[in-house]
Amino acid sequence: MPTELQTGATGASRGSDIAVRMEGVDKHYDDFHALKKIDLEVRSGERIVICGPSGSGKSTLIRCINRLEEIQGGRILVYGRDLTAGSAAVEAIRREVGMVFQQFNLFPHMTVLENCTLAPRRVRSVSREEAEATARRYLERVRIPEQADKYPAQLSGGQQQRVAIARALCMNPKIMLFDEPTSALDPEMVQEVLDTMIDLAEGGMTMLCVTHEMGFARKVADRVVFMDEGEIVETAPPSEFFTRPQHKRTRKFLGQIGIQQQNIV
Repeated sequence: MPTELQTGATGASRGSDIAVRMEGVDKHYDDFHALKKIDLEVRSGERIVICGPSGSGKSTLIRCINRLEEIQGGRILVYGRDLTAGSAAVEAIRREVGMVFQQFNLFPHMTVLENCTLAPRRVRSVSREEAEATARRYLERVRIPEQADKYPAQLSGGQQQRVAIARALCMNPKIMLFDEPTSALDPEMVQEVLDTMIDLAEGGMTMLCVTHEMGFARKVADRVVFMDEGEIVETAPPSEFFTRPQHKRTRKFLGQIGIQQQNIV
């Protein structure tokens, strides 16, 4: 069955190959120009890793895709539906775009299972039985089915982040956005969350991920997007990005994080 986005008011064709299109996107915070004429296309099933120094606009970019941040110029289309087309378009897009934040944002007074079933029941009007079955399936997928009846405070940071991923998946999104999902974790917990994300990527999920985990980018990304000062400086497959970066700002960034490039003229 086509989703709301595939049958939206803009007439996007069913199964459109372009999941996200950003055209000349500008974002301001008062006098600060956070995003400058951003152009980016993401195809269905594509895995995009966005990297760059702090304050470069990475998180702002993905937060604009489900309108957690409003833009002041350009436009963003998700499966052909324009985010500026009104509240109905925004709500339709948010139902199809999952997001995992730096902080876990779980409801502390609810069990893991309740956290995962809340949105499907309220937003999609799914029955309790169906919502719980879906939640248990995704908790199994992120390898913590035994934690279903516990509260967030009883879990490790890595487990809480995996619950946050399962919760987003329970809405059966077409696209997943990750905003530095490992940055709040202790080092020993990072890999378990990355392994979960790698599993999603291998399953064909469309993903945009802001991260400093360059090993993850090498393994998972179809393209790496490097940002600096609110602009996309360079976009390339990992095989080129890490060995033959074209822009001197990219080379400086990679050098600062200890990645040695090869074959650079």
